[in-house]
Amino acid sequence: MLAKRIIPCLDIKDGRTVKGVNFEGLRDAGDPVELARRYSNEGADELVFLDITATKEKRKTLVDLVSKIALEIDIPFTVGGGIGSTDQIAEILHAGADKVSLNSAIVRNPNLINEAAAQFGSQCIVAAVDAKRIDNQWVVFISGGSKNTGKDALEWIQEVEERGAGEILLTSMDQDGTKEGFDLELLQKVNEFTTIPIIASGGAGSKKHCIDAIQKGNADAVLAASIFHFQEIAISDLKQELETAEIPVRKTN
Repeated sequence: MLAKRIIPCLDIKDGRTVKGVNFEGLRDAGDPVELARRYSNEGADELVFLDITATKEKRKTLVDLVSKIALEIDIPFTVGGGIGSTDQIAEILHAGADKVSLNSAIVRNPNLINEAAAQFGSQCIVAAVDAKRIDNQWVVFISGGSKNTGKDALEWIQEVEERGAGEILLTSMDQDGTKEGFDLELLQKVNEFTTIPIIASGGAGSKKHCIDAIQKGNADAVLAASIFHFQEIAISDLKQELETAEIPVRKTN
């Protein structure tokens, strides 16, 4: 079994890290550059930066902030929010990101996945899927969780994989910020047909939740925000707990 990854997530609004519940009620969680430095030093395996209002505000990702964070860390760095073209992907990668996370733009123009994978390699392309359960099926939302596309999330995940995405960042909008655990049923359904790595997002509130996402949901990585931002769980402690549960993890420096 490959080592499982622990990934803190920086949701960015107005240049600050924020966190809400079910994509609403945002509260300040600190300076993103300081948090990024801390997570890199504490042994995070990767870092995700999501400019959560860029698409809704119809503007580009905060490239200068991406550059500042990239200078402070020595772990893989994924950036998303407001990225809508291969030129913008190139700009973000040039600013220091290792991967880009695409959501709204690829729903509107699925060919962008094919073009981006061909130009930059699938390993650089993360398809972010914000899924909400409606009438017993998971539906894709875009624009920072504000717009229901009507798309079946499971079918969409199959399509993005076929088009060349190298990884799926799968967020359960129902669980987001609740600290009540990941949507294990959703993770299990997706892992029945995907062959690319799945990052579980939405609902982390305890070490057990992270273990369950891996052992029961078959996630390749767990992403969390609140529990790390507000220092409720230390990354080193979480890794130790995973090791105790016989889950392989990358060693903390």
